[in-house]
Amino acid sequence: MMRNNRLTVELGDQHSYPIYIGQELLSDADKLRSYIRGRQVCIVTNETIAPLYLEKVKRHLDAYQVNVVILPDGESFKTLDTVKGIYDCLLENNHNRTTTLIALGGGVVGDMTGYAAATYQRGVAFIQIPTTLLSQVDSSVGGKTGVNHPLGKNMVGAFHQPQCVIIDTDVLKTLPARELSAGMAEVIKYGLIADLPFYQWIEENITPLMSCDEHLMVEAITRSCQNKADVVLLDEKEDNIRAILNLGHTFGHAIETAQSYGVWLHGEAVAAGMVVALELSHLMGNIARAEVERLCNLLTRAHLPTRLPDNMSVEQFLALMLRDKKVLDGRLRLVLLESVGKAVVTDKASIEQVTQAIKNCF
Repeated sequence: MMRNNRLTVELGDQHSYPIYIGQELLSDADKLRSYIRGRQVCIVTNETIAPLYLEKVKRHLDAYQVNVVILPDGESFKTLDTVKGIYDCLLENNHNRTTTLIALGGGVVGDMTGYAAATYQRGVAFIQIPTTLLSQVDSSVGGKTGVNHPLGKNMVGAFHQPQCVIIDTDVLKTLPARELSAGMAEVIKYGLIADLPFYQWIEENITPLMSCDEHLMVEAITRSCQNKADVVLLDEKEDNIRAILNLGHTFGHAIETAQSYGVWLHGEAVAAGMVVALELSHLMGNIARAEVERLCNLLTRAHLPTRLPDNMSVEQFLALMLRDKKVLDGRLRLVLLESVGKAVVTDKASIEQVTQAIKNCF
């Protein structure tokens, strides 16, 4: 029996939108068409996803002018030069302000499509159809869009909410095991920052989850998206509490930048970054060392790294972290745990403590 869920990201009348989660949603033509504003559609996907799902989406859109942009696949292509290709397609085919962009792919496709939608003619509609677990539970929800710069990840971007998010869990059947693990890092994150019962549930179900059990996966995605929606409701533009969604990300972004984007998958870098964040939380007296070990055990069962890359130095980490978007007035703000299931954004960690936490995780 299929299980389909619907959540709503509540951001007021002008910005609220639904998240649909379940099986066979790519076959639901009415659901997709009901969120298209005008008569023009531009589907943005990549060379990996296009052969798998592009025609399945296009067949619902015979009544529209449909143009397609197929991007190269990979984090290394998440650049302004790549976004220019989306603008080129829109302009060459006379797309107007009522056009709707459809992001069909993982987080890289979603971030770039959203950024193009936010900036084309100062803002047009877009729909998220995420095809990786990581994008389903994280980047497709909340309206963050953007591209990378050689000096820092996601340093160029805009907040631009989608019309809807359509999460078809059937697409996970074609997802490589490494990508599934990378997505599980973000699922685990939600339990750590805000939902202790969910964290315990993940621990109990990690083995069937890694085998992509359909019913458990719908539950994991739903609970992850609900946790994110709850935080976004409180702080849409990341002025304060929304930053807790970045547990492990400051350390993880340093890894991604230093290793060249794409060598470590985002979720892999976040996993190692969360270990450092919990290690620092322990050094500051917030959690027991057993909680660091508990996380490492869970990450290992999810086939994720628990140690930092040995070709990086502490000095390199600190230099890259000081470029993070959460740095204010030269002070490094980090997402740490007050306890498992409760995160806090703080600038109280000393450089000495941060340095020791990083050293302890090589």
